[in-house]
Amino acid sequence: MPAVSAEIIDGKAIAAKVREEVARDVEAFTARTGRPPGLAMILVGDDPASAIYIGGKQKASREVGIEPFDHRLPADTPSEEVEALIERLNRDDAVSGILCQLPVPEPLDGVHLTGLIDARKDVDGLTPLSAGYLALGRAGLRPATPSGVMVLLERAGVQLTGAHAVVIGRSNLFGKPMAQLLLAANATVTIAHSRTRDLPAVCREADVLVAAVGRDRMVKADWIKPGATVVDVGINRSEDGLHGDVDFDAALEVAGAITPVPGGVGPMTIAMLLRNTLTAAEMVAREGAPA
Repeated sequence: MPAVSAEIIDGKAIAAKVREEVARDVEAFTARTGRPPGLAMILVGDDPASAIYIGGKQKASREVGIEPFDHRLPADTPSEEVEALIERLNRDDAVSGILCQLPVPEPLDGVHLTGLIDARKDVDGLTPLSAGYLALGRAGLRPATPSGVMVLLERAGVQLTGAHAVVIGRSNLFGKPMAQLLLAANATVTIAHSRTRDLPAVCREADVLVAAVGRDRMVKADWIKPGATVVDVGINRSEDGLHGDVDFDAALEVAGAITPVPGGVGPMTIAMLLRNTLTAAEMVAREGAPA
């Protein structure tokens, strides 16, 4: 059996370092402005997984000195009430960032609701204005998970300029913004998906392969260019445990570097959400509160 050669990119350690940096910068911001950044979280309904996510984000916020604001609404809350809450939070000077936990219960429209968030408080980076800023290369808040992938690549020493990056997945939540961020870092980017012809051959061309399709261990070792960096964004539960979109054990023998699941991209998402909240607070402190 060939020796394992891939470097394992430790997302837990890198996320912990990012949180330390955010905590230091939050302390300085609070001392300078007299008020900590604030993160408002809206949870509609009682989905257990969403409640766990919100709880984790609140705990992480407190740990770095960001003030969390918890807004929990019944599943049958009319859209008008959620819209009114978002508008109030948009105007609240104590709130630096707003997130509406997705998915929301039917018949609420999560895309519509997130689109109402002021772009300067859009810490998930999901509003049309935030997406436009990203596409045009203008300053703005970027989606947390793709931003986290960029930090992982940077701190792992991956050279993106001139590299061929392949992103498997074209979602608005991850695939498209991931491709935009890689383009901004001077990579040549291919977006692949379920309709891509000969997907394994396309993946084998990648110097950096980012998998975000939500299919358990779909990416096999022979899809990977020897020495490539592999970033696994998938989280899939199966009878034998938690796995990513990449066949990790097999990929270890081919890739130059790879993120594990769990412990790779996942820890970076909340870390980057915290950083976005601080960035939003700093933008408002420089430019003035939203009208």
